[in-house]
Amino acid sequence: MEQAQGVFEDKIIVANSAATTGIFATTGDPLNAGIRAYFDMVNAGGGIDGRRLVFLHEDDAYEPSRARAALHRFMQERKVFAYVGHFGAPAVQATLADIHASGMPVVYFATGIGELYKEKAETAMDGACCFPIQPIYITEGRVMVARAVGNFGARSIGVIQTMDDTGKDLGAGVKMACEKLDLPCEIFQIRADAWDADRAAEGIKARQPDFVIVAAAQAAAPEIIRTLAAHHVRIPVFTTYLNMVLTLAQQILPVTEGMFPVYASGWLNYEEERGKNLEAASEWLGDYAMNTYAHCGWIGAHFLCEGLRRLKGHAVTWESFREAMEERPIMNPFGGMIDYARGRRLGTQEMSMWKLDEKALIGWKEVDGLRSIGEILRGIA
Repeated sequence: MEQAQGVFEDKIIVANSAATTGIFATTGDPLNAGIRAYFDMVNAGGGIDGRRLVFLHEDDAYEPSRARAALHRFMQERKVFAYVGHFGAPAVQATLADIHASGMPVVYFATGIGELYKEKAETAMDGACCFPIQPIYITEGRVMVARAVGNFGARSIGVIQTMDDTGKDLGAGVKMACEKLDLPCEIFQIRADAWDADRAAEGIKARQPDFVIVAAAQAAAPEIIRTLAAHHVRIPVFTTYLNMVLTLAQQILPVTEGMFPVYASGWLNYEEERGKNLEAASEWLGDYAMNTYAHCGWIGAHFLCEGLRRLKGHAVTWESFREAMEERPIMNPFGGMIDYARGRRLGTQEMSMWKLDEKALIGWKEVDGLRSIGEILRGIA
C-alpha cells in the first residue's frame, strides 16, 4: 500500500514550529510538552498499527517569516506527514495559504482566527485538511448568543466590539447567530485599546438591550467592563473564554459587584470522566501536569492519533486521514465532542458558562456545563 510522505513501516513523522524562546515560550514550551507526553504514552504502548510517533520541532520565536520557512522545510525537505499544534495567529495567518495549497493535514491550531472557520470545506484549498479544536471566535460568538437566549431569555443583544481580528471574528459570530434567530442586535465598534469605550457604553445605556456581549480580548475587555459600570449600566454581560482568567477577574470585580453579572465561555472541563483522563495524563506530563497549555498539546496529539487509529490496516494518506477524521465525532479528553463530518471546521462546538465570583479560587465559577448550541436552544421556538 502506498503511504503518504512521513509514513514508514515503523514510524510516522509529524512536526510543528512554535515559540519556545521569548515571551511566548511560556505557552509554546508546555504546548509541545503536552504533545510529546501523549506520543510517549502511545509509543510506550507499541505505537499505532506498529508505528511509533516521531515529533519534530523548530522554534519560530512567534515570527511569521520564520514560521513560514519552518513549514516549507518540514513539508518539502523533511517531508513530515502532518503538523500538530500550529502555534499563534501570526504564524497561522502567514502559512495557511501554503497549507491549503499542499493539502498536508494540520491538527490543532493554537489560535481562534476566523480564517479557520468553515461550515463545509470540500477540498484542501477550502481548508478541509485543517482540523481546528480550540474555540474559533466566530463559533464562540454564536455560542454567546445562544447562552443569552437559552439561559437568560434575551430578546435583544448589544455588542461592544473591538476593531481587531478577535473582536471582528467574535462580532461576526454574534451577528450570524442573531440573524438566524431573528434577534435584534446592535454592534458598537471601538478601538482595540478601548480608548473610545465611553461612546459605546452610552449607546448601550440608551438602547437598553437585554444582554451585552463584550467581543474583545484581555487588552480591552477590562476597560470596556469598567466603563459600562461607570455609566451605571445594569445589564448582564457575556465575554469570551480568553477573559476567563484570574487577573481579569481581579480588575473588574470591584466595579461590577452590585451592578451587573459578568459571564464568560469555557471549553475545558476536568470533572468525572475527564478528571480521570487528567489523572492518566498527569503520569506522563510530569511538571506540566497542571498546565493548561500542556493539556492543549495533549488534546491536539490525541485528535491526531485518533484519526490514525481509525486507519489501522489501511494506507495512511492525507486523503484517508481526512476521511477518518470526518468518519464520526471525536471526544476531547478534557472537553466536548467535535464533529468534522461534511467538511465542518468550526473548532470546539460545546462550551460551558462561567460567572464572575469573588469567592471562586480563579475568580470564576462554572454555572452551566459543556453544551452545544443545539442543546442550549433546545425547546426555544
